[in-house]
Amino acid sequence: MAGSFGTYPIAVQTALQHFQSQVEARPDPFIRHIQPQLIDEARRAVASLLNVPTNECVFVKNASTGINTVLRNLVFKEGDVVVYFDTVYGAVEKTLVSLVETTPLQLRKVQYQLPISHDELVRRFLDVVAKAKAEGLKVRVAVFDTIVSMPGVRFPFERLIEACRAEGILSVVDGAHGIGQIPLDLGALQPDFLTTNCHKWLYTPGAAPSSTSPSQPTSHPDYSPHLLGLHPIPGLPRHPPSLMRSSSGKSAFEELFEFVATTDDTAYLCVPAALKFRSQVCGGEDRIYAYLEKLALEAGDIVAAALGTEVMQEPGLKPGEVSQLRRCAMATVRLPFAVSGGEEDPKKASARLTLQAAQVAEVAGEIQKALARDYGTFVPVFAHGGWLWTRLSAQVYLEKSDFEWVAGVLSELCNKLVKKFAEPKL
Repeated sequence: MAGSFGTYPIAVQTALQHFQSQVEARPDPFIRHIQPQLIDEARRAVASLLNVPTNECVFVKNASTGINTVLRNLVFKEGDVVVYFDTVYGAVEKTLVSLVETTPLQLRKVQYQLPISHDELVRRFLDVVAKAKAEGLKVRVAVFDTIVSMPGVRFPFERLIEACRAEGILSVVDGAHGIGQIPLDLGALQPDFLTTNCHKWLYTPGAAPSSTSPSQPTSHPDYSPHLLGLHPIPGLPRHPPSLMRSSSGKSAFEELFEFVATTDDTAYLCVPAALKFRSQVCGGEDRIYAYLEKLALEAGDIVAAALGTEVMQEPGLKPGEVSQLRRCAMATVRLPFAVSGGEEDPKKASARLTLQAAQVAEVAGEIQKALARDYGTFVPVFAHGGWLWTRLSAQVYLEKSDFEWVAGVLSELCNKLVKKFAEPKL
């Protein structure tokens, strides 16, 4: 099962081993002359898939690194605000908190609890922006996801990019779960910055190559990061000459991300092999996206039915109405375990087990350990909104029968835990 970390095909593994053998055999020629050309080839492949110019697309180690790089190269002044969302990825929130400690920046969080509609998410975002402006503050940046990590739901990133543009706010999009899972046309969307992980859904190796794309780097000159080379500081050299090539013809932005010493960048070079596999073996991007979304919908329904619970989706959907939260390759299914405290939920009366807050980590840990130890699989288990949930991930190497199997496994584990925690100890 694909619970947290996917894998990559043999064809991509072969490419990775080929590049690693080359760099080990002749490190200097490879790193100085061959690797930059191969990275350019990989950048062109990613840029084509995302529909952006190649010179706006570079590799960083992972999406969190990309978000961190962008945010730490923006110059914040008194009264500046970054707006972000309640389900932000933990590492990104830590970066934001760190920035508050070292700059005049203020934070405003959009508070909510999933499930919630896309309309309501956008409305709450605009309310937070309006309130900050009413306080005399200037909202400079908004940080939001394409697809939330946990719970695994699709975010209204397209509408939020438009809202940011209308409000004069820089959009910094955490697309960690974007590329390879859903169509991303950055040429049409025009976010200011987007970073995404190729290793999660595009089937590249686990070194986590990603692309940071400043789609409109000069549209907000007072925001532009000097250290990214987009706008040099007057009186200082634009950028030291490249160690790799003295006259590459590239921008400072591109050269800054071309070479990082003592790191193995061969995973970046595997993007063309991954895209070739997706095209020749899987039938192309559109076919992959359609299969993953269909399978995730089926998987969520199968597991929820087995557990007697529900899939996370907007409240009040009419029969036949499409859930926008579920338009991705992940499904979030409620386990029959409630968590005491917080808002009252009428559904809690149907919970098979109500956990105290201190028991949540223990129960989630037991499920996850048992999945790996006894069943050779894994799905994450986590608390949200007064319940325990699990996240399912569809992949091209999975089918309905895999989720029928894991539905039985989860049902069995839940039965064991109900017995263990509900029965009085003698």
